[in-house]
Amino acid sequence: MNIYIIGAGAIGKALAVCLSRNGKTVRLIRGSVDHGKQYTEKLTVKTGTGQELTAAITFNTLSNFSGLDGIVVLTNKSFGNEELAEKLKHKAGHTPIILLQNGLGIEQPFTNRDFKHIYRGVLFATSQIISENEVRYKPVAPSPIGTIRQSTILTETVVRELDSPDFRFVTEKHIDKIIWKKAIANCVFNSICPLLDVDNGIFHRNTRAFSLAKSIIGECVLISSKKGIDLKAEEIEEQVISISKMSDGQFISTLQDIRNKRRTEIDTLNLEVFRIAKHMGLDAQVQQTKLLGDLVQLKSDLNQ
Repeated sequence: MNIYIIGAGAIGKALAVCLSRNGKTVRLIRGSVDHGKQYTEKLTVKTGTGQELTAAITFNTLSNFSGLDGIVVLTNKSFGNEELAEKLKHKAGHTPIILLQNGLGIEQPFTNRDFKHIYRGVLFATSQIISENEVRYKPVAPSPIGTIRQSTILTETVVRELDSPDFRFVTEKHIDKIIWKKAIANCVFNSICPLLDVDNGIFHRNTRAFSLAKSIIGECVLISSKKGIDLKAEEIEEQVISISKMSDGQFISTLQDIRNKRRTEIDTLNLEVFRIAKHMGLDAQVQQTKLLGDLVQLKSDLNQ
């Protein structure tokens, strides 16, 4: 089965190498460029265990394909999903679409256009571009994939195609809960770290930063509970500390985006939590979450 990965960032490249080494036919499609060129490059993935995984990967652009027959995996920035869904609706409307992206509500451009097979994945890994052909990738745990919408293609089939010894995936029946749990942690890291201009380790090193993190977690957990998703604030606090220790010295993607004058995904994190809360008449309960999101958005805009 062909696997098309849209988004040639660190995760997209790491996944392409791992799948290729596992015998899969992989095409890496650049999400932000559509110049019609096809080329092959040798990519190297440096893992957390000191291994170097290499594979020759074919890069392509969407305009070279009249249809995408197989599995489509999205590792591009989620703010591009509206435009991407429009491009894909005639190329992959009946093809499984797996969103390996951060954020809440990012599947809506695809559900709104009646894509038949939509899945969400939650990545439990860190990654970083080292150079044009090298990435650093450190898996933390197998990444769960669950169903948003399906008709005939089972989630187990999708997971079996994507799973490999170096990039593990598992089936998850209750993916919404995991999406929210990860999104809340992301609301913490992707707002506080960029505003303080610090690495992810700040929360286990500084009690004041962690106190602010707990406030954001409390606000977001309230909204998730109103959505029928029961999460414990204490569990997410523990998760934040664990991630902070494990990624001490690493910089969160939003801070990297701001530094490189790229658009951030804060709109699908803090600001999406606020929109959900406002829709339920609870916007007054998430003011800190919104303020930090607004400040990150302003910092990003000023840095363009």
